[in-house]
Amino acid sequence: MNRKQKNNLVRIISAALLLAVLSWAPLTGLPRFLLYLVPYLVVGYDVLWKAGRGIINRQPLDEHLLMSIATIGAMVLAVYEDGDYTEGIAVMLFYQVGEWFQSYAVGRSRRDITALMDIRPDTANIEGENGRLEQVDPDEVEVGTVIVVQPGEKVPIDGIVVEGSSSLNTAALTGESLPREVSAGEEIISGCVNLTGLLKIRTTKEFDESTASKILELVSEASSRKSKSESFITRFARIYTPAVVSLAIILALLPPLVRLGALGLEPAWGDWLYRALVFLVISCPCALVISIPLSFFAGLGGASRAGVLVKGSIYLETLSQVDTVVFDKTGTLTRGVFEVAAIHPDKMNKQELLHLAAHVERYSKHPIALSLRAAYPREDDACHVEAPVEIPGRGIRALVNGRRVAVGNDKLMEAVGAKWHSCDECSLQPAGTVLHVAVEGEYAGHVIISDLEKATSRAAIEALGQTGVRETVMLTGDARAVAESVGRRLGLTRVCSELLPADKVARVEEILAAKKEKGQQGKVAFVGDGINDAPVLSRADVGIAMGALGADAAIEAADVVLMDDDPLKIAQAIRISRRTLRIVKENTWGAIGIKLLFLLLGAAGLTGMWGAIFADVGVTVIAVLNATRALLTKGTALQAATSDNF
Repeated sequence: MNRKQKNNLVRIISAALLLAVLSWAPLTGLPRFLLYLVPYLVVGYDVLWKAGRGIINRQPLDEHLLMSIATIGAMVLAVYEDGDYTEGIAVMLFYQVGEWFQSYAVGRSRRDITALMDIRPDTANIEGENGRLEQVDPDEVEVGTVIVVQPGEKVPIDGIVVEGSSSLNTAALTGESLPREVSAGEEIISGCVNLTGLLKIRTTKEFDESTASKILELVSEASSRKSKSESFITRFARIYTPAVVSLAIILALLPPLVRLGALGLEPAWGDWLYRALVFLVISCPCALVISIPLSFFAGLGGASRAGVLVKGSIYLETLSQVDTVVFDKTGTLTRGVFEVAAIHPDKMNKQELLHLAAHVERYSKHPIALSLRAAYPREDDACHVEAPVEIPGRGIRALVNGRRVAVGNDKLMEAVGAKWHSCDECSLQPAGTVLHVAVEGEYAGHVIISDLEKATSRAAIEALGQTGVRETVMLTGDARAVAESVGRRLGLTRVCSELLPADKVARVEEILAAKKEKGQQGKVAFVGDGINDAPVLSRADVGIAMGALGADAAIEAADVVLMDDDPLKIAQAIRISRRTLRIVKENTWGAIGIKLLFLLLGAAGLTGMWGAIFADVGVTVIAVLNATRALLTKGTALQAATSDNF
């Protein structure tokens, strides 16, 4: 609770105590009025001030003016009638109670998000000439500098670990409570908290371009992108407020004048003025104006807690309508890194076959060669490699301990006279590149190199189906056999392969056109991670980018960013968005329905000022408390995405 909230709470409590004491005081006339004026001004002076300032600035028609007119009118009626000032003060008192609840809820949401996003440290450690650590401004650290992150400190800049190993707390970035283990050679992103060991990190980005800085920039921009619901409420309030003020004036003047003209009786000005004041209190649009933006703000915070950054409430609203999700393959559904998926030897054991293939590829820079060396990193095993020859489009030949070894495709096997055969087990293995190995012209077996699926990709597709997503499509530049194999294993609805970046945009255009032609209202989301995905991310109704290892261009073009690259978070984000929109609708129609009911009752004289207080303050408090539910997220990504109770 901040100082302003504490002061307002003190004012509310003080006014309530004064009102309770004065209700027992045996006073009448002017002294009674002056004493009751004290708690009224204590609790309501700021509302009166804002109403007066609105009139001076020619923007008078807001809730402050409505409250001022209603309470001043109630106090004036009390002077001329029975001297009971309780109702006028109670209206202002409970209005301030509602405002305090709203302020506290917004403050709590902001504190939660601020604490969640408090991930960018103000300093970075570098080693000085004497070996001592020096703290410097992260903005001054150049790319390639080695920084030191001690246990308990936040990682200030993205980079690669060059020395040390540790556990990282990534909760602020990914929403996951389990620590992540890192060691030398692994990439590390800013915003993580180093838990155990000392790390030396060679920076790969500047401070302003690092992950933590990008996150804070996205969060700060999110509030400026309003949803259709928020824009509707803003427009609604502009029309609604002058309309209800006009109706209140008509209610105060027209019925007594009509009665006077028709029956020749004295007009009941006091009764109808009281009804008009009740009408004004009931009509105050606080519940709508406050709770709708708060619901979206809380929804954005809840998504951030789960490791999903949504760049504005307009995208949160669009995300709730998604029924088609289109995926890139490499780096999105797959890891984006080639690995040895299987080893099938013919005349030697698996280790020896991998050993020969890795040594022949020792000097190549091709990604496949890197994957072989990663699978067999022991280069200092006394093996002598000489005369390597790379044959474009076929493979590599070399002498390994004096033996002629060839590693490549079927064309290379035919060139060296080896009787190769296709992979009998490939239908059971992940599709990928088959590297045949021949020794002295005799076939020795083959190694399968694959871009393996992420551990959660299949669960992500299943979870999307459970959320009501009708179609999951994969667009990739990979070969047809590889793409279809991945699609079958993951359970995708449709697979389109051998596409250029422009082809991906064209396919998404076709999907959008087909939905429009069929009259379907659902939205299309595209999920990608690379620079080549930026155009299609911008074209889809909702662009979703991988934030941990995704390209900067993709993150900039996207509307939603998954901070840990986990596709399972997509289903959770959709559920959060739908839950937020459900809360928005509950608040919108609930508040409008209750207010319309009480407006009719107030105009008919069937409810008084206490009923008006409930219709205004009570509904506002209920709506605010309901809105804060959007900030809550339950369980892990897997639990949330597969639970109907989320």
